[in-house]
Amino acid sequence: MIPYTQDVSQSLGRGAFAGLDLAPWKAQAKAILADLSRERRTGALELLTICDRADDLAAAKPLAEALLKDTSDLVLLGTGGSSLGAQAIAQLTGRLTPFSRGAGPQLHFFDNLDGETYSRAFAAFDWRTTRFLVVSKSGTTGETMMQALAAIKALEDAGGGKYAKHHFTFLTEPGGNAMRKLAGELGAPVADHPLGIGGRYSVLSLVGLLPAMLMGVDPALMRAGARDVLAAIETGDPDQCPPALGALQLAALMEAKGLRQIVLWAYADRLERFVMWWRQLWGESVGKDGKGSTPIPAVGPVDQHSQLQLYLGGPDDKHYTFLLPPRKGQGPVTHAALAEKIGMASVGGYAIGDLVAAQALATPETLIAHGRPVRRMTLPVYDARALGALFMHFMLETIIAARLMGVDPFDQPAVEEGKVLARTYLADGKG
Repeated sequence: MIPYTQDVSQSLGRGAFAGLDLAPWKAQAKAILADLSRERRTGALELLTICDRADDLAAAKPLAEALLKDTSDLVLLGTGGSSLGAQAIAQLTGRLTPFSRGAGPQLHFFDNLDGETYSRAFAAFDWRTTRFLVVSKSGTTGETMMQALAAIKALEDAGGGKYAKHHFTFLTEPGGNAMRKLAGELGAPVADHPLGIGGRYSVLSLVGLLPAMLMGVDPALMRAGARDVLAAIETGDPDQCPPALGALQLAALMEAKGLRQIVLWAYADRLERFVMWWRQLWGESVGKDGKGSTPIPAVGPVDQHSQLQLYLGGPDDKHYTFLLPPRKGQGPVTHAALAEKIGMASVGGYAIGDLVAAQALATPETLIAHGRPVRRMTLPVYDARALGALFMHFMLETIIAARLMGVDPFDQPAVEEGKVLARTYLADGKG
C-alpha cells in the first residue's frame, strides 16, 4: 500500500487550464508504463530493480560501523545528487538541526564549494575523531575531489596522515577512476556506486542508504516504501499509478497550455531538503531541447508570506503541489491567558502545529479559488517508509513526464559543457 494519498482533482484548475483533454496523454502514459514494466522485469533500468536488493546493504554495514567508531564529526562530501538525498534523509531524523546533541556524531554536509566555509570547518574539527564519506559517481567530480584532497592534506598537516585510511571512505563507480586511485593510495575502503543509475536518481542506492545507516534510518524500510510505489507500474493504468497520473497532467499543462513553472510546497521543516533534492531531479531531467519547466521549492507556512501574493496576483503560469504531513496538535501550546490579554486570543491555547495545519488547508484552497492548478499529497505518517515512497514517486513522475515530452530523462549535456569549460579556466589560472 502506498503510504501517501494524492488528490489531483484540482490539478487542472479553472480558466485557461479547464477543459484540457487528457485522453491522448493517458494513452501515451499507458505505453510508457508498459515500457517501465518491461524495464523492471528485464533489469534494463537499474533504478527499477535496486530496491529489490539487500546484498549491497549487508556489504555496507561494516563500512557504516567503521565510520561511526570513535567519531565526533562525520563529514559527507558530494555535490548535487551525491548529497541532496542524504540531506533529505538526515532531515527526517532531525540531524540537520542544532538540537541533535546526543544523537551520534555531528553531521556536516559540504555540497557547495566555498573555501571560506571549509576553512572554518577545518579550524574547528578534532582531526583525531573526524571521518569523511566521499561520494562521486564518476570519481572525477572536481568540487568533491578538491574537498577530499584538501581534507587529506589538512589531516596530514595535523599529524594524522598515516591514519588516513581510517578517516576516509569512498563511494564511486567500479573501474579505474581517480577516486578509486585515491582510495588505493590511502588504503581506504570503497563502496560501489551503481553503474546504471545517475547521480540524481541514486538516493535509493548506497549513495543515500549508506548515510541512512549512519543516521540510524532503516534502509530496508526506505526500499520497502519505494517498492510500494513501483508496484503501481504493474497496473498498466495511469489512473491507478500516482506517479503516472501526476506526470501526464504536468506534461499536458506544459505542452498544451504553456505552463512553465512548478512549485513543490512542503508544510514541514523536515521536508525542506527533500524539496531541494526534487528541484535538481526535475530541472536536470526535463529541461532540454527547449522543453521543460522551472522547479520552484517552497516551505510552508513561511513562503505564504514571501511568495503567495505573487502566486495569487501574478501570472497564471504555475502548478502547485503541496506535501502535507500531519501537523495538528504538534509542538508547544501557546499561553492562552496572555494571548487574550494582549488582544491575540485567536492564537491562544493552541499548539504551534494547529495553526500550521490550518494554513496547510487554507493556502491550497485559496489558490484553487483563484483558478490555480493544485495537487495535494497527504502523508498520514512521515517515516522512513514514507520517505522512500516519496523518493520513488518523484523519480518515476519525472521519468514519465520527460518521456511524454520526448526528452531523455537521464542525460545532462548542458551541465557537462559547463564542467569542461570550468576545468579549462582552472588550468589557465582564470576565475
